[in-house]
Amino acid sequence: MDESNGTKVVGVRDQEEINAETKRVSSEIYDLIGVKGTPSKGGVGVMSCEGKDTERFYAMKHPWSLTAGSDEELAGAMERLKTELPQRGWKIVKYGPDSSPSKNLELTADNDERKFGVHISFWRKNSGGDTNPPSLIIDVISGCYEVPEGQKVKHY
Repeated sequence: MDESNGTKVVGVRDQEEINAETKRVSSEIYDLIGVKGTPSKGGVGVMSCEGKDTERFYAMKHPWSLTAGSDEELAGAMERLKTELPQRGWKIVKYGPDSSPSKNLELTADNDERKFGVHISFWRKNSGGDTNPPSLIIDVISGCYEVPEGQKVKHY
């Protein structure tokens, strides 16, 4: 594996396997949130790995959001995530207000065994500068992988 510059490569894996695993991780996080809300429709996409050949190296990213009926529901979900993610192999690396004027609560966690990270921001009602419903903004990101010999990264 090439680790001479840029992002650390965590393995050689077929892109479709990591796509499916990214969806599973997002689904598990959705289940942990435990709030009946409206998830966005976004799908998994391909990211470049910093400093790496974009034809051989890739990471998968699943950005999505969940809107709910109240700030209280999502505040409870953030507390639940802070407690339950570590019980499932995640390490909380940041939990607290972000640097925005609205001081949105954010959680960042890494799962070294599964080679994934997640970043979640809690936007209280009307905290985005305009009117907005209470929302969680979620980014699930895989580690950087190399495609198997003879394959090229499919960009989507």
